[in-house]
Amino acid sequence: MKQISYDTEHFSSRRVVVRTVRPEPPYPSPPITSDPPEHKPAKQLLLPSFTPDAVKKLELRVRAICNELIDEFIAEGKCDAAAHYSKHIPVRAIAHMLGIPEKDSDLFIKWIHEILELGIKDDSVLMRAVQEMSGYFVTQIEHRKKHPTDDLISTLMNARDKNGQPLSDAHVLGSLRLLLIAGIDTTWSAIGASLWHLARTPADRERLIAEPELMPTAIEEFLRAYSPVTMAREVMKETVISGCPVKPGNMVLLSFPAANRDPAVFPDADKVVIDRKQNPHAAFGLGIHRCVGSNLARMEMTAAIEEWLKRIPDFRLDPAGKVTWSEGTVRGPRQLPMLFGKTG
Repeated sequence: MKQISYDTEHFSSRRVVVRTVRPEPPYPSPPITSDPPEHKPAKQLLLPSFTPDAVKKLELRVRAICNELIDEFIAEGKCDAAAHYSKHIPVRAIAHMLGIPEKDSDLFIKWIHEILELGIKDDSVLMRAVQEMSGYFVTQIEHRKKHPTDDLISTLMNARDKNGQPLSDAHVLGSLRLLLIAGIDTTWSAIGASLWHLARTPADRERLIAEPELMPTAIEEFLRAYSPVTMAREVMKETVISGCPVKPGNMVLLSFPAANRDPAVFPDADKVVIDRKQNPHAAFGLGIHRCVGSNLARMEMTAAIEEWLKRIPDFRLDPAGKVTWSEGTVRGPRQLPMLFGKTG
C-alpha cells in the first residue's frame, strides 16, 4: 500500500476508479486525479477552506442539521438511519460551504449514486450524471460573476494559480466536482457504519455515553475498522509489487480497508476497540493524495454521532428490516433500519 501510494513515478492517480471510460480531461484536474507537478498547487488551493479553524466555523450548522433530521423521525420510534440521517449530513454541510441551496441535496445524492455506483457498470449513466452536475455548477459560477458572494465557490473563483493568474472556470468546475463526489458519499458511509456498529454493540454505545471523552479515539477506530474507500492507480511504468510484475495501462487497487486490518500493525485488528491508543490508520489515504477534507469528515462524524446519542441513547437494528451496503469504490450502509428505545 505504502509503496504504491508514495510512488507517483510508476503509479498515476488520473484514474482512481476502475471503469472502461478513460478520462482525458481537457482542463486542469482536481488534486485527487492529478499527479506531480500539477498536484501540489491544485491541492494548496483547497487547503485553507479545510483547516481546523475553518471547519470549526461550520460545526454549529452541522449539529443543527443533525437535529433537524432527527426531529423528522424521532417521534416515530424508528427510522432508516442511512436514508433519513447519515446520507443527508455531509451533503447539506457541503451545500452550506458552497453557498448553494441545501434543498438541492437530493440532486447531489442522485449524481453521486449514479457516478460511484451505477456508473461503474454503465458508462452512459456516468456521463449523464457528470454532464448534469457540470451544468449545475456552471450556472452557479455564472451567477457569482454577476453577484459575488463569500462562499467557497467564490473563494475558488477569486483564487490564483502558481503563476498568479485567476483559475479558469473549468478548473473551478473540476474542484467543485471533486468536493461533491469525494466529500459526501465517503463521510455518510462512515457515519452510517459507525451507527451500525453502535446499534449492534450496546456496550460500546453505553460506554461512549458514560465517557464522552472517548469520542475522538472512537471516531478514529470507526474510521479504521469501517474505512469506506478503495481507490485505484494506473500503472505508468513497468515495475514489481510484492513480487508481482505490472505493466503500463494495468490498474491496481489500494484497499485501505484491508490495510487498516493488518494484524502486523494493529493488535486485535478485527476487533473494534474504541479506546485504541495507537491507531495509524489509512482511512484518509496515504502520500500526497491524503484526503484534504479529513478535518471536515472527522467533525461531521463526531457531530452526527454525538447528537444522535444525545437524542437517541437506546437503539438497535430492526429485525424486521434488512441492512444493505453499497458496492463499488465506496462501501457503506444504504439501508439501515433502526428501532429506538430499550428492548422488552
